[in-house]
Amino acid sequence: MSTDETAAAKMMCCASCGIAELDDIKLMDCDACDLVRYCSDECKEDHLPQHETNCKERAVELRDEILFKQPESSHLGDCPICCLPLPLDHQNSVPYFCCGKIICIGCDYANTLVHEREARLQQIACPFCRHPSPKTDEENNKMKMRRVVANDPVAIREIGVKHYSNGDRERAFECFTKAAELGDASAHYFLSLFYRDGQGVEKDEKKGLYYLEEAAIAGLPEARYDLAMLEEKNERYDRSAKHFIIAANLGHDESIQALKECYKRGGLVSKEDFAAALRAHQAAVDATKSPQRDAAEAFKKFRASQQQTFGRNA
Repeated sequence: MSTDETAAAKMMCCASCGIAELDDIKLMDCDACDLVRYCSDECKEDHLPQHETNCKERAVELRDEILFKQPESSHLGDCPICCLPLPLDHQNSVPYFCCGKIICIGCDYANTLVHEREARLQQIACPFCRHPSPKTDEENNKMKMRRVVANDPVAIREIGVKHYSNGDRERAFECFTKAAELGDASAHYFLSLFYRDGQGVEKDEKKGLYYLEEAAIAGLPEARYDLAMLEEKNERYDRSAKHFIIAANLGHDESIQALKECYKRGGLVSKEDFAAALRAHQAAVDATKSPQRDAAEAFKKFRASQQQTFGRNA
């Protein structure tokens, strides 16, 4: 019998008493690893001293498998209108709290042009759900709070950011915790900073690292970059390079620059891995580009230059 077959056979029996899984006997997995199964809580407790060391080692391996898996996309995902990946620069996307969607500036700009052509500029609507855009901050806040009631993690996180800006760390922490429970990557990242620095909560480096890893797993390149820097500080250069590569593959500019420095120093990353990361980084950046987004970016720069000109002449 092969090793795999032996392992599979063991998984069909309780690791403590040896009873086999039958129709009336259901085995439960170990809470932390995938090495053993038990028929009862009593057997799990009895077997713990014998299993504890292997369990911890396997749990670390399983965590690393999740941590170092390349995400299919960044935490932002795609624009729901043009279906292209949203750019990592938050200034190039617009949140709409009527429906909770984040729209790229290209589609937002095109939506504005459509309303201009139809001479209905005062009635601009959301490009996704067509709900009229709020005309005042009060309307926008009411819309945002409706999304909070609907458990929209982005809206909850934005409320947390507002509390943080107003100096209310405790309420900000509560909002970030709720948004993180709902799967928001940025909220995980903010919580990691709270625990790292002890803001509004007792300082806890272990929890800070956990939330930083959760943000990275969810596809947040900044969190992945921070993990890489932390591993480099601890002289675990192989793990640091892996984090840089994953973030670079998502189009993160700082990570590809850091990876370049690793390659220059020699031995930290191979030529093949560096070349592959360069290609993947460029592909990720190119995937976020479109003529529509280029036009919106050009208009944004033109409007900024006009505002500077008017400001100087005032």
